[in-house]
Amino acid sequence: MNIQRALYTIDRISTFTGKAASWLIVGLMTLVCVEVFKRYIMNMPTAWIFDASNMFYGTLFMVCGAYTLAQNGHVRGDFLYSSMRPRTQATLDLVLYITFFLPGIMALCYAGLDYAADSWRINEHSNVTADGPPVYHFKTVIPIAGALLLLQGIAEIIRCIICLRTGAWPDRLRDVSEIDVVEEQLANSQYVDEDARAKAIANAQNIEESARQRGMGGNQQT
Repeated sequence: MNIQRALYTIDRISTFTGKAASWLIVGLMTLVCVEVFKRYIMNMPTAWIFDASNMFYGTLFMVCGAYTLAQNGHVRGDFLYSSMRPRTQATLDLVLYITFFLPGIMALCYAGLDYAADSWRINEHSNVTADGPPVYHFKTVIPIAGALLLLQGIAEIIRCIICLRTGAWPDRLRDVSEIDVVEEQLANSQYVDEDARAKAIANAQNIEESARQRGMGGNQQT
């Protein structure tokens, strides 16, 4: 229970940082919309818009990496992986984490820390424009994102070890899922009452059908 509680704690940290960073999407969208209005309506383009949009998107991309790993959402070629037994999956994951993940992320943290420190020391600014914005705060995100990924990676390694010992994957902190993922999980679950499972699948299908009808209605109107 203590180990599972620790895994949940790490998952919560990754989930919190990922959801906090997701608000940058709103900022990025606002930034782009304002710039489009200024550029094409008012004929007043902003020189630093390219740097700002890169910083928003880059921060979002890096910080959300740990959240995606916590949700087991990174892209993988699972046409073979999904057919393996849990212990075989855990063995493969453990080898890959130790061989590639840990060295790569540790190198990212180490190099990123020096990279950010140099940027702060020289008060680095972007050279895309003549009077570019500062970038040292943006480069500080590199070691922070690396540390979050490393922390979540340790949790995943612990999950692999537990699976090797017990033959089953330990639980992870779940978040929102797509409709088709929910249907598959409910259909394959052994711990949900049959009536509850059927009702949940029917509700998910109704939501999906309603969304499809709204899309068809919009196409007909156009």
